[in-house]
Amino acid sequence: MVEALTIVLAAGIARGWRSSLAGVAAATVALAAVVAALGPALTVVPLNVLRLVVGALLLVFGLQWLRKAILRASGFKALHDEDAIFAQELEEARRPGRDELGGIDWYGFTLSFKGVLLEGLEVAFIVLTFGSTQGSIPLAALGAAAAIVLVAAVGLAVRAPLARVPENAMKFAVGIMLTTFGIFWAAEGAGADWPGSDAALLGVLAFVIASSALLVGLLRRRGPTRTTVAGAAA
Repeated sequence: MVEALTIVLAAGIARGWRSSLAGVAAATVALAAVVAALGPALTVVPLNVLRLVVGALLLVFGLQWLRKAILRASGFKALHDEDAIFAQELEEARRPGRDELGGIDWYGFTLSFKGVLLEGLEVAFIVLTFGSTQGSIPLAALGAAAAIVLVAAVGLAVRAPLARVPENAMKFAVGIMLTTFGIFWAAEGAGADWPGSDAALLGVLAFVIASSALLVGLLRRRGPTRTTVAGAAA
């Protein structure tokens, strides 16, 4: 949501808030429709099959996030710099000419809509997978909505990218979390019995954290100097 907010703020400042917020509203409706359509369908799938499929999908997302986080932490990949990303988005939003219809600048609308929809699909996926496997999609959706409101409130208050938010650390933590649940649920769905049942999650979590820390340490010994997105772009 931090990334989506950066795009929305850039579109709002450069193209007008009416168009930007209209794009946000349209993307939010589309995401709500995805959750509403797929949520009930997932609840009728047998639990073991659901956990196998969800576990595999979580591993796809989690390992991708974790890989990038390990590369960033070890200096092999540029760290996210929200100030630099915001400046880039702002420059791109100011380039095209205005194409208004009904008082809406459609480039600004599309920019906000695309940013919120693409970033929001990951949120919707997490809501559906965690909610369906635990039998409470509304509660998972409530958690996501709380995060959206919190990020939006801070963003509207500062009118700038959330540069002080430790986004790289958050992505590392989320990558570890998704990978841990992915391993746990995929194994359960395949028929494995974890020692200690749900308590085994702590053991899997410790394994993922230790493996990630080991990889970061090994890569740092032979890695390049850490750079930022701004430095890499320059």
